[in-house]
Amino acid sequence: MSNFKITYFPCRGRCTAIKMLLSDQGMTWEEDTISSLSEWESSETKKESAFGQLPGFTDGDFTMYQSNAILRYLARKFDLYGSNDKEAACIDMLNDGVEDLRMKYLNMIYTNYEEGKADFVKSLSVQLNHFEKLLFKNQEGKVCLVGSKVSYFIFLICSTVPLLHLTVFPSRRCNSVHLTACSQTPLTILTSLCH
Repeated sequence: MSNFKITYFPCRGRCTAIKMLLSDQGMTWEEDTISSLSEWESSETKKESAFGQLPGFTDGDFTMYQSNAILRYLARKFDLYGSNDKEAACIDMLNDGVEDLRMKYLNMIYTNYEEGKADFVKSLSVQLNHFEKLLFKNQEGKVCLVGSKVSYFIFLICSTVPLLHLTVFPSRRCNSVHLTACSQTPLTILTSLCH
């Protein structure tokens, strides 16, 4: 039994990749669910959190915040951060690329959904193609995204793209595709979900 605890709201979002990574590693965790914004606003957890944000993650007596920092912590803990400093840097670069995509998505959702949706949908394949190009630079896409072993990035991209699909195409049924972390064409499959 692990001593992991995740504190988050009862929704998909910033901790989905964390849960996917832990599950893939055979880990269990306790859920500390903040059920409403009013509960969050008045909670001691908010006052104690480093930046007043969730998710929060606890490993024994160590508690931290910020989803990407949590992912990197777990990646180091479970050897999912590449085989050397250059691979780790490339994994961080891919992570930052997903963050750029996520910020464009959030901007569209919260500030310009009705007018911005069509342009966002048009740009989505191009955005995902950047990741695919990087994949195919690594032994022509025959191994993982970076190096030859699974990295934390795969959990981030696999938790982000379906969320984009569900939001941008709410009336379409999302294709149920089993993705392996070292699939030959994971982003081709993910990109095809957006057409």
